Amino acid sequence: MITAADIREQVRGDVTDYQQLVSCLRGYAKPRDRISGLLADGSLIRIRKGLYVFGERYRRAPLSREHLANLIYGPSYVSLDYALSHYGLIPERVENVTSVTTGENRRFETSLGDFTYRSLHPRRYAPGIRWAGERNAHYLMATPEKALVDKVWADKRIRTTNRKDFDAYLFEDLRLDEAQVAALDHERLEAICAAFSSRKIDQLARCLTRQGGNSS
Repeated sequence: MITAADIREQVRGDVTDYQQLVSCLRGYAKPRDRISGLLADGSLIRIRKGLYVFGERYRRAPLSREHLANLIYGPSYVSLDYALSHYGLIPERVENVTSVTTGENRRFETSLGDFTYRSLHPRRYAPGIRWAGERNAHYLMATPEKALVDKVWADKRIRTTNRKDFDAYLFEDLRLDEAQVAALDHERLEAICAAFSSRKIDQLARCLTRQGGNSS
């Protein structure tokens, strides 16, 4: 019988998919039955249809939920509240891994937490994202500037371009960290805002640039 340890030797990372498992179980007439057994004893954990992680006993490193977020639904990159929290721009700790996608809005509830995806037009998608992570757990994530632009674009609570209202939203509602705002890359911010071509996002850029100037 092919054991989880046998499969573990053939799989490089801690995340695997159905096709890779079938390849490891190619001696079985019904590999799906063996996969069901591995799921039943906790050697494998199903994240979504066709996507699995090894149980804790067989993991070689802590799981990256950001890496999983890219794999669960794509194309996508980690952004919005989760990224803002990661960068220290907002004070809250965010457990739900939030991402942006060119696909439809989606939400996945898994044993490893919730993953949500917000749709964005393809022309606004790419500017301001980069690779992060290590070794077998690379993932796409928004830069601090892109995460903030995505948040403001997606948040229906802020519809105005009035300067006073915008400042109140950013620094009273979102409670942005002023030191982190001052450290933003304004050239990158301008490039991202250009892709959005939006009065609301242009006002965001003006507010952040003004705040950066006040902090210098």
